[in-house]
Amino acid sequence: SDLVGATAFAFDVVLTPSHNPRSSQQFVRVSICRAMNIAMQRSSKRLFRSTTTAALSFLTLTSTSSYCNAFVPTSHRTCAAPHLHFSTSTDTSTAKNTSTGTSSNMSGETSTTPFVVAQFPCLNDNYGYLVHDPITKQTAAVDTPCAKTYKSELDKRGWQLTHILNTHHHGDHTGGNLALKSKDVTIVGPVNEKTRIPGIDVSVGQGDTVEFGGKTASVIDVGGHTKGHVAFYFDTEDSAFVGDALFVLGCGRMFEGTPDQFWGSLKRLRDLPDETKVYCAHEYTESNAKFAMSVEPNNPDLQAQVAKYKDLRANGKPTVPSLLVDEKKANPFLRCDTSAEIRSNVGVVDGDTEEQAFGKVRKAKDNF
Repeated sequence: SDLVGATAFAFDVVLTPSHNPRSSQQFVRVSICRAMNIAMQRSSKRLFRSTTTAALSFLTLTSTSSYCNAFVPTSHRTCAAPHLHFSTSTDTSTAKNTSTGTSSNMSGETSTTPFVVAQFPCLNDNYGYLVHDPITKQTAAVDTPCAKTYKSELDKRGWQLTHILNTHHHGDHTGGNLALKSKDVTIVGPVNEKTRIPGIDVSVGQGDTVEFGGKTASVIDVGGHTKGHVAFYFDTEDSAFVGDALFVLGCGRMFEGTPDQFWGSLKRLRDLPDETKVYCAHEYTESNAKFAMSVEPNNPDLQAQVAKYKDLRANGKPTVPSLLVDEKKANPFLRCDTSAEIRSNVGVVDGDTEEQAFGKVRKAKDNF
């Protein structure tokens, strides 16, 4: 009722000159703040989005941005970082903003406009990603394989880099960090690899969240390829940036982790909604498809996907991103606990745990 009343009253304020603008606007602000607080208390994303839409409509109608901070609950304001707010499962930490300029992007500002993902090739077979929010104008680089390529892509689009989100410490993911970093760029990286992430400002792990562009990314522990590897999942955008943890029809080589760790990581990714777009860091699909067909040749979903990806590559198009629902149906590393064909072909025997079954699939790929 607060939300409906506030929204209706906002229109009434603008359309009825006889109202006292200041008292009317104060009533609307209080009503929307109450609805926001209820949404946060109940962890209701739907109510929060609707309330934010009402707030943005009110700001547009009154033609002023001076009330923007009124819609940000005090407990969620971060004065030291007007463009960035981090919250973790145990505490709240903020990155210091050393910019001498001012920013209208309050830490609690929410954008209802979908962000733009620019995807481009880097180095030999990496993909680079720039994520841009049109409302806040914030832009994040997801990993930094090549600073020169990223700078070119930023300049081409007229975007200003504000964040770097590192998934893990390997050089083809952090090599451009220092060249891209400035006083206005905050580097976020895995807490368990913080000493190996160049220029890191904020370290995050499982259960933490990162607010970027008015949206919230959940941090998922996907260790296995490296011990501290993380993924960034934006539920409102149905997008997961997974680095080298999961590939189209494959997963990363297990350099530092264990089968138990890596299998737990992949299950966390598998539990995400089917409609999730999976943005991985390499174009490895053709080689992954060959292995997948060797261990589960009678899977019709896999057959269809291999044909689709073969056509895409023949026409010079990327196979990334993929949909998680497709990975669940065809990726052998997500199916080692459900596919009897895969288990038989890699030598899984009765009594093997899920972790042992995954380890055998991973070993078979290593030797493929």
